[in-house]
Amino acid sequence: MTASRIFVLDTNVLMHDPTAMFRFDEHDVYIPMVVLEELDRGKKGLSEAARNARQASRFLDDLLRDHDKAAIDRGIQLPGQFRRNGDEMVSAGRLFFQTTTQRAALPDTLAGNIPDNNVLGTTLATQNEHATAQVTLVSKDINLRIKAAVLGIHAEDYFNDKTLDDVDLLFCGFTELAEDFWESHSKDIDAWKEDGRTFYKISGADVANWVPGQFVYTTDGSAFEATVRSTDDEDAVVEVVTDYTSDSHDVWGIRARNREQNYVLNLLLDDDIDLVTILGAAGTGKTLLALAAGLRQTLDDNRYKEIIMTRVTVPLGEDIGFLPGTEEEKMEPWMGALMDNLEVLNHGEDVGSWGRDATHDLIRNRIKIRSLNFMRGRTFFNRYIIVDEAQNLTAKQMKALITRAGPGTKLVVAGNVAQIDTPYLTETTSGLTYVVNRFKSWAHSGHITLLQGERSRLADHAAELL
Repeated sequence: MTASRIFVLDTNVLMHDPTAMFRFDEHDVYIPMVVLEELDRGKKGLSEAARNARQASRFLDDLLRDHDKAAIDRGIQLPGQFRRNGDEMVSAGRLFFQTTTQRAALPDTLAGNIPDNNVLGTTLATQNEHATAQVTLVSKDINLRIKAAVLGIHAEDYFNDKTLDDVDLLFCGFTELAEDFWESHSKDIDAWKEDGRTFYKISGADVANWVPGQFVYTTDGSAFEATVRSTDDEDAVVEVVTDYTSDSHDVWGIRARNREQNYVLNLLLDDDIDLVTILGAAGTGKTLLALAAGLRQTLDDNRYKEIIMTRVTVPLGEDIGFLPGTEEEKMEPWMGALMDNLEVLNHGEDVGSWGRDATHDLIRNRIKIRSLNFMRGRTFFNRYIIVDEAQNLTAKQMKALITRAGPGTKLVVAGNVAQIDTPYLTETTSGLTYVVNRFKSWAHSGHITLLQGERSRLADHAAELL
């Protein structure tokens, strides 16, 4: 090994991202033998981790093909990795495997036959063997990184899959205009009406930072609220939003209770928006708004054939075990949010209990509950798809899901990144964060972060206090 940095990969890194071995630029990558054994044990099954383990093994097999033992000992050249040597760009990163027994003095309390401790011993031996290089253990396991620090081993989390440095920097979907905005931009505004909608073309330096699908508003008494339709350097075309806070614009009996909910309904009911992402804490109305807009466009407007609702099946506590029945019956326990919101939407008092039951049956006939496990390979045409609790999806799972959308399909992705239950996922690596950040500049998508809880005063106070 000749590189100034050597990264020792833990098994969970490759099972989280099979391409991790290619992500360390010009530096060398080292894989202990116990990692290969754990990949072999973890490859069985249909889970995302098992699929990643199989893919990592395929990558390793491709890299080792046509290389003999001597070449493996010298290190396998990693493709596409370069560093600057004077005026020339030369490839530098190599992949090394543990090919000999490496012994390092571990404390007696750390048994060497445990895989994690085996990785620590191998890393410590590599560190002693290459004293001039910085050896770093890369692992998603917090406890392993703690033990490494105790032993004097430099350890880091795997950061390459981070969408952004801090979740507080995530695009929220709306911006308040400065108090002097109209004074500084009033000379460069064109206004017109088209199909009953009001548009403005605004020019100025502040407009350069706007993106399509973003909402802008003022709080100076002008009550100006608009969504950005298109941008071009310092020019932007905006459309005045529909006010869904009034009774005349209610959606299946639901009115927006705050500014952010109003923006969500504008996105959900917009024919030109194919993807809507909604972030918000519990009780902010994510599922209720998505379902109300879906019912209006499916039952009233016949824009979509049916509503498909799905979510990640990660339990809050202990798993309740085997669930009998069909796919839809197995998903019923996970769809309590759907049932609760249907009760709110089907609360009419003037139709009697028989009318409510008939309406409920009609609604349920047009809503299908599907499991994410059976989405691969499918294509949905003219469907309104709601993905709930999406914070527990990885970026790869989110890609697989969004690419299922066919012509005429709208996808609504909702979740709360503060309630992630999937191991090794964080606020900055969640698939929901990934999609929000990647789609924020696309004209046919929109995102809103809901800030205010509307469930009850008890729920709102508990969310702040607990």
